[in-house]
Amino acid sequence: MLLAAAVLTAVAWNRGAEYDEQYTLFLTAGTARPIWPDTAFPAGFVIQTQSGHASFAAIASDLRRTDVHPPLYFWAAAAWRWVFGSGLFAVRLLSVLCGLGSLTAVGIIARRSGIVPWLAMLLTLGCYGFAYTAGIARGFALAEMLLLWGVVCFLSGRRGWAGALFGAAVLSNYLAVFVALAVLCGRVTTGVCRGVRWGMNASFLDAIAQTRHADAGRHPRLVPQSVEKSWLPTCVGMTEKGQRLPRIMEHRCLQVFPALGSWIGFCAFLALALWFFVAQKGSRTGQFPPFELFPALGRIARYGAANLTGGLPLYVPDAARPFVSAILAIGLCLIAFHARRSRGLLLRAAIATPLGLLALGAVFDNTPIELRYLSFSVPFVALMVAGAVRRRPWALGAVLFVQTLSIAGLIVRPETMQPAKATAAAAVAMGGADLVLLPRGNDGVGTVGAFAREAPPDVKLLVIGPYETPDSIRARTAGFRRIVLATIAADTDSKTAIPAMRAAFAGPDWRPMAFGFNIALYERVVHGD
Repeated sequence: MLLAAAVLTAVAWNRGAEYDEQYTLFLTAGTARPIWPDTAFPAGFVIQTQSGHASFAAIASDLRRTDVHPPLYFWAAAAWRWVFGSGLFAVRLLSVLCGLGSLTAVGIIARRSGIVPWLAMLLTLGCYGFAYTAGIARGFALAEMLLLWGVVCFLSGRRGWAGALFGAAVLSNYLAVFVALAVLCGRVTTGVCRGVRWGMNASFLDAIAQTRHADAGRHPRLVPQSVEKSWLPTCVGMTEKGQRLPRIMEHRCLQVFPALGSWIGFCAFLALALWFFVAQKGSRTGQFPPFELFPALGRIARYGAANLTGGLPLYVPDAARPFVSAILAIGLCLIAFHARRSRGLLLRAAIATPLGLLALGAVFDNTPIELRYLSFSVPFVALMVAGAVRRRPWALGAVLFVQTLSIAGLIVRPETMQPAKATAAAAVAMGGADLVLLPRGNDGVGTVGAFAREAPPDVKLLVIGPYETPDSIRARTAGFRRIVLATIAADTDSKTAIPAMRAAFAGPDWRPMAFGFNIALYERVVHGD
């Protein structure tokens, strides 16, 4: 746990500001969709805009109008900001805390599943997808923690608490519903199958009825424990011949729906989540490409592997990337082969999210598959891997070696980070720029907020919309001599704005001076100079 706290805190501290994190900061500050001035403004103005505090009611109202996420994480983040401050690192620490809570739950699940707890926790921490989501200011870490503790309660027999935790996870992130349903429905399916298998054996039930103990106060164990803990469809406590079952079996049979309490708690939270989802379902049309089965399967395979091994192919020259990717793929296939006998809850929870995303894409004709979406499967995959490699030292050493490189890259390598940090550093390195032009993006939140977070507070910014012309851009920059174009192509709107930004300074009145990472410096030509 000390190692996990150090690793996750390092991730939260060193990684650059991300696009989606800015919505967390703006929403909890009370300005969900800021309207930027038509004139230049300092980057510190963005930080001031993110420093307010919104009420829970205002957050709920803004979410229903402007986004596609449920409210629980944002409510938690708002309360956290009141206590610990409004900075990005401070808000990320909430995810770090949730990550530590998730690792604790992983250890308990491992112990109950016959897996070495510290090994399962270590392998979970080493997964890129887990460490990444536990170090950013988004709701994935909270939802994952609630799911894992729901599984702990489910395995402990506290079904009501399990259902409530599963529902709270969905209220933190809609995609948590796949794992929740896999656990809840899997229990029902398992129970039905066992009930049919035992219920059809009339001779078995007759034998139970005939051997009932005379003393009603004593309940001898008449059947194997695996049978006693199952619930039968003959829940009335009668055999087919009308004979009454032993009291111990009657007690189990009357609990024909032992998961009913979990479903009640789950559905209570699910109803609130649906109230938000119905209002939001049309607010992000065009966010993902149209659904195609084989490309979607390819994305799942690629991002699923990245969740476990990170961005290692990105750190080598282009010519070596296919070889590194092939080696990692072979290693993952070997681990999957050794873990092929995994059954039950862990396997259902591990495959629930990929299958759910495929179904979601087929229904809505899009491809909502991203690395962080698949992170809900990571703890369960790590648990299965821990069970598969614990008696194979060579495999365990190889996995830990790859994970160490992966997490180190997550913390320090710019290839795994979104471009705001490197772009701001390149703009500052140019020196002497009077103004930085930024594309607005599709919401005016992610691109502007992330760059301003990474830039010095006195840097002047000017936000360019997707439909501005080169003439209008030149008119807005008339009083500046040295201008930096920050060409961050984060979404469709920013990609639309960038060509107009370049065209505005392609004439004879401007000359290019330098280029960097997503950066181009232009200087106005003064005739006669």
